[in-house]
Amino acid sequence: MLRSRRTVLPDGERPAAVAIAGERIAVIGDYDEPIPAHRTEDLQDLALLPGLVDTHVHVNEPGRTEWEGFATATRAAAAGGVTTIVDMPLNSLPPTVDTAALAAKRAAAEGKLWVDTGFWGGAIPGNDADLKSLHDAGVFGFKCFTAPSGVDEFPPLDAAGLHRACATVAALDSLLIVHAEDPAHLHDADAAVHSHGSQASPRSDFGRFLATRPEAAETSAVREVIAAARATGARVHILHLAAAEALDLIHDAWLDGVAITVETCPHYLHLAAERVPDGATAFKCCPPIRGEANRDALWAGLLDGRIDIVVSDHSPSPPHMKTGDFATAWGGIASLQLGLPVMWTEARARGLALTDLVRWMSTGPADLVGLHRKGRIATGADADLVAFDPERAWTVRAADLHHRHPVTPYDGETLTGAVAATWLRGARIDTDAAPRGRQLRRSPR
Repeated sequence: MLRSRRTVLPDGERPAAVAIAGERIAVIGDYDEPIPAHRTEDLQDLALLPGLVDTHVHVNEPGRTEWEGFATATRAAAAGGVTTIVDMPLNSLPPTVDTAALAAKRAAAEGKLWVDTGFWGGAIPGNDADLKSLHDAGVFGFKCFTAPSGVDEFPPLDAAGLHRACATVAALDSLLIVHAEDPAHLHDADAAVHSHGSQASPRSDFGRFLATRPEAAETSAVREVIAAARATGARVHILHLAAAEALDLIHDAWLDGVAITVETCPHYLHLAAERVPDGATAFKCCPPIRGEANRDALWAGLLDGRIDIVVSDHSPSPPHMKTGDFATAWGGIASLQLGLPVMWTEARARGLALTDLVRWMSTGPADLVGLHRKGRIATGADADLVAFDPERAWTVRAADLHHRHPVTPYDGETLTGAVAATWLRGARIDTDAAPRGRQLRRSPR
């Protein structure tokens, strides 16, 4: 049994005792209630949260394990209070676009998981016939791009392909998750500087890169996704939204009956373009980190419910791929271990509560993929739990993080809030012992 004076429950934060039987939460009582237990741990003023659920993680194994692998990614997740991840279908080789590739991915993950792990399938040109078999094999839905993905083996869908994928997904009662950028609005650096009337700047300048992927690229693609979802009845989810100007489009479509949800990421809610140093390619991601006014507008969307969830989009690469300039460096941010303290640093400064973080980072993502025993402290739920010190200030050292390569834009930054311990299905995660994470499969909705 775990006791905490700051237990975050579905109905709010209060002192409570959480009793665990086997892998599930059996009883939730008052903090001082004499519930029989063979072992009790009193966390006192450490907060007790449900484990985070991160539905946007690029593990990259097999095929690009030198970028990131299941052992390193899930160890970082556990250290950051994340007890469930769902792995993206790229950048592994082969990508998860058919059942043979899914089988290869599951084989690669066996015995390496520190946290429970599920898988997305991929929707690319020409694999329409594979979506049903992937669905039957237990993927949680299908990811597609509307612009080049950065790897040749995972090409984007055009408008017709997007409509076909939506129709298939609707027939399966599945979910299509979309990297929404319109290639017609993407520019090379020279054209972007010219079209925005900017002064020429060094190629390493972040502002020059930002101009290559304007907000209009996201808004235009979101509009196309909405049209396809409206025409087919598909459930769709917009990934890693960076452009706040698209929020009203998404919300209006939802009010009109389109089954659409949207996520954003800690880096869009914490970082701002004005504070990215020239040449600091660890900050590069696609879509890009935008300005402070846009960041504040994303927070407004989160607070009024127009944004549903917050997940990492953990997309690491070897250090040599993050060097050079913003035009050529790999576009991905490694942050799986840091999402909770990054978000708490921002939320606390805004007068928000741990209950807000749990809704955005635990319960919401779990519900998105139908893992209703995850992401909540409730009787019958999996005993995935996190002891979190909301008062501790600490400085990030990239070399101390558990993902494969010591590259992150948060290196050297002081954050507030630290994970003290993580439990997976009732057992405290001990990285000196054998990993006990399980592979998850989709359940009927």
